[in-house]
This record gives sequence, structure tokens and C-alpha cells, in this order.
Amino acid sequence: MQTKPVFPFTAIVGQEEMKLALLLNVVDPKIGGVMIMGDRGTGKTTTIRALVDILPSIPVVKDDVFNSHPSDPELMSYDVQQKLANHEHLPIVYKKVPMVDLPLGATEDRLCGTIDMEKALVEGIKCFEPGLLAKAHRGLLYVDEVNLLDDHLVDILLDAAASGWNTVEREGISIRHPARFVLIGSGNPEEGELRPQLLDRFGLHTAITTVKDAKLRVKIVEERSCFDRDPEAYLQRWQEAQTQLTNQIVQAQQLLPNVTIAEELQIQISQICAELDIDGLRGDIVTNRAACAHAALRASTVVEMEDIEKVIMMSLRHRLRKDPLSTMDSGERIQQIWGAVRHST
Repeated sequence: MQTKPVFPFTAIVGQEEMKLALLLNVVDPKIGGVMIMGDRGTGKTTTIRALVDILPSIPVVKDDVFNSHPSDPELMSYDVQQKLANHEHLPIVYKKVPMVDLPLGATEDRLCGTIDMEKALVEGIKCFEPGLLAKAHRGLLYVDEVNLLDDHLVDILLDAAASGWNTVEREGISIRHPARFVLIGSGNPEEGELRPQLLDRFGLHTAITTVKDAKLRVKIVEERSCFDRDPEAYLQRWQEAQTQLTNQIVQAQQLLPNVTIAEELQIQISQICAELDIDGLRGDIVTNRAACAHAALRASTVVEMEDIEKVIMMSLRHRLRKDPLSTMDSGERIQQIWGAVRHST
């Protein structure tokens, strides 16, 4: 089946914060996903779909519905773990990183999967029909207009994204499977924000607006027109840049475990979080993780001040809002306190 050409990630003009947030989550999925809020027609969905094309293929156990990793037990289904323990041969194939869309009307069963109770009770067999969380394992799970999604489903999504596991229980029967994915939510702020308690659990938050600069708008329109006229020629023109970015991601993923951040920088991050009166320690943790991922993207094993500057707004902006009726902070407070902390050290 011939796939529809996707606009190349490296050809997307502007929206640098959104692109960086996505790349950081790909380098380190433990950052916790990204919430992208912005006007309609600002390229949110185009950018997210383009991301998949630059991601390196992943090794999976052939015919396994959970995209199990062939050697990492944390990323394996129970059946594959058993086969590995019994020294059975595991055939390996390479496949594209999965990208799963969660429709707004999805039910809990569609998201989590279902257990066939008739087979379980009559035949004593645990027959599990995987849901979207299983299909998204080791990939991306995208929810457009996540702010319109039922809070209960958002809770399930965030729990699975944080723990890396999905548990389905029906009538005393329980099935558990790995569900490690990068959760990407997008929405239009005019249609309402997520509750602060849910928003806080997204690792990063990016706020994107319609481009105002006339020359830049012309550039965006021209690039899109070129792609629509001859997608194959356009993709060929950007192939080298796409390959370079893929290699950069692979290198960053390999480098990440060796990245270190100095204690004085960690203290500065925590000082800022304390002065901003951010609840809990999630802001501290995410800022540290994102700074390390940014350093790895630069092919460096040492976090510098510039890495923190690039990620601190995305890491903390959405954690300032404690009242559901208040508006999102533009980031001025973060910049002011960051500047004060820098100059005091």
C-alpha cells in the first residue's frame, strides 16, 4: 500500500519551540510528553506527523502486538519475557516508530483494550484485545484537542505515560502490558485549558501563535505550494537534511546516559522553581531532564547554562497556573526570576 507523502520536518518554517519540545521528548521519553497549545492552522498536526518520518526504525519481536523490544525486559510483553526465559528464538524485525491517534470520541475500552470474558470464564483463557495504549508502545500517542477529552481518559493516559504500564481489570481478571510512549497533546486555548492538575503532568508545554511577519508567511505558503505541486521532488530536496537530523537523534539517544549536570546548575533550577512557588518537584525534575536531552542534542555530555535557558520556559510555564479560571502566564515571570538567579551567582 502506497503511503501518502508527509511534509518533511526539517522544511517546516518557524515554530522552533514546538519542534524542539518534540525532539527533546524523542531523545528522552521520560520527560513526560508535550502539550502544544495554539491557534488553528499553525501547523501543529503537520509538525507532529512529520516527526515520525525522521525517527530511526526500532527493533521489535516479530508478530508481537505490543511492539516488544527483543532484549530489554522493561519493554517486553509478558509472553515475550517467558519465551526469553525459556531461551526460545525471538525473530526480530525493524519497523517505523508507531504513531497512534486517539479520537475524541474514544471509549475506555478502545484506549486500554478489552478482555474476552466469555473465553476467560468458559475456556479459562486470558484473551486480550489490545487497545490504543498497546499499539502506541515505544511510539507516539497523539491527542488532538486534548482539552476537549474527558478528564477520566486524560487521567488514564497520563497514568500510563508516567508508569510505562497499562493494567486492564475485568471481573477479577487482570492483564498488564508495557505502554511506554511519548504523549503529545494539542489544542486551541479558545476552547479551554486543561485543569492545572492534569496540565502539570505533561512534561513540556509550548504555546504557538500565528506568524505575523509577512515575509515569513509568504515563505511558509511557498514551501507548502512546492510540496503540493511535486511531493516526491520536494522530499528529495530535503532528504539530506532529514537524514542528518535522524543521525543527530540517534547520537543524542546514545549519548544521553553519559550527560551530567553540575550541582550548582541543579541548585539554580530548584531555586527558580521555589521562587515561582511551583507545587511539588515535577518542575525541577523535568527541567533537569530536558536540559540533559538538549545537551545530548548538541552532542555534548555536559549541561551548560544555554541548555537550561532553552528548556526552562517550556518546563515551567504551565506549572504556574493554579487556578483553573486564570490565564496561562506568558513566561515573563520565569524570565525575570531566571535573570535574577543568574546574576546572583
